[in-house]
Amino acid sequence: MPTPRQDIIEIFEGAFHASRVEKVIEERIQFHGEAMEADGFHYALTAYDRCMLIAIGKAAESMLSSFLARSGSAAQLFEGVIVAPDPVVVPSERFVAFHAGHPSPNVESIRAAETILKLLNDLTERDLVIFLISGGGSSLMEQFLEEGTSLETIAATHKALVESAAPITAINAVRKHLSSVKGGRLAAAAAPAEQLTIAISDVPAGRLDALASGPTTPDASTLADVYDAVERYGLMERLPQQIAARLADHSLEETPKSDDAIFARSRWLVLMDSATLEAAAEKSATEMGWNVVIDNSCDDWSAEAAASYLVERVRELRQEKERVCLLSAGEVTVLVPHGSSGKGGRNQQFVLEAAKLIVDEEITVLSVGSDGVDGNSPAAGGVVDGATVARAQREGYPLNDALAEFNSYSLLERLQDAIVIGPTGNNLRDLRVLLAP
Repeated sequence: MPTPRQDIIEIFEGAFHASRVEKVIEERIQFHGEAMEADGFHYALTAYDRCMLIAIGKAAESMLSSFLARSGSAAQLFEGVIVAPDPVVVPSERFVAFHAGHPSPNVESIRAAETILKLLNDLTERDLVIFLISGGGSSLMEQFLEEGTSLETIAATHKALVESAAPITAINAVRKHLSSVKGGRLAAAAAPAEQLTIAISDVPAGRLDALASGPTTPDASTLADVYDAVERYGLMERLPQQIAARLADHSLEETPKSDDAIFARSRWLVLMDSATLEAAAEKSATEMGWNVVIDNSCDDWSAEAAASYLVERVRELRQEKERVCLLSAGEVTVLVPHGSSGKGGRNQQFVLEAAKLIVDEEITVLSVGSDGVDGNSPAAGGVVDGATVARAQREGYPLNDALAEFNSYSLLERLQDAIVIGPTGNNLRDLRVLLAP
């Protein structure tokens, strides 16, 4: 009979395989010659002067290649841009690609924003633009509203926000109000063209405006949210002086809202989100004979608090039934000290926090990022069990030391418990699995 560790690996691998981008695009987007149908939205492609495809995010390449493969003869009608964190193959001479930066913007991130804005500003009401948006777009494409803001300042701003322990919605509220390509401002640039956004979401359900900082959607966040986040998470001390000054003098402009005329010809379609990944994991675990419970209540909690809650939850469930599988999707937060040189990410920090709590217990815990990358490490996440703390001690690297140094990857790699799968071409938030036989 497989061990819980073998099962937990198979559960996450099965969930990732079942949530492939090409599979869902084949199911949800149909082409009939040169006409396209996407979840009931119909487009006669030859009726437009130009058909533009703008793919941005960690799933940009898989979304674009799957879309064009699905489109058949209609592929020749499309032109556009792809912005991704890894080198990509340009599908034709009608497309330009940018190998942009993540988690911090690079020169290509700035060039991508400039190119996309120029293309969109040239569109008319006789054109169609389809945005293929996935997570990671916040850093992959960037240009600040304040002209002349240096890449160094932009990158430092992104880094400060990501490492602040603020939830993603608060981080994105700040980013959107600083940027000329976020918070609906790409939609503003493209108007009055017809617009369709096709999304693979790595943000909480119902918060599409947080995905890639909502470049094409009405922004639900406000300037009041920005200033609240700045105060609540101590951002003034972390942000570059130039940005802190803008926030201090309250000189930022409001982003486009749902009643803005720029969205009159816009539609939005979510292909997948974390619930897709979770449902696939539930199916896989159930087929293995595990009793599955889903609990996403610790979304956006700190890694420490989330670990404490989920470990206690699986203990309670184990009192009621055998072979319990507790699933939890979403993201946890970590506060990384200034100057930290450790390697790791929120998933690996979470499993080490959990390992402290399950010493000598028959509980196995896994946490992985669906994009295949966790923080600044080459791993997607890690797996631990009741023996992890003792094994770390024998290796001469106590678990508490790794946590204090934010060096979770170095310990998990040494224990051969880091999960390294490489970029997946997908991004559906994180998946946590706890098994108690």
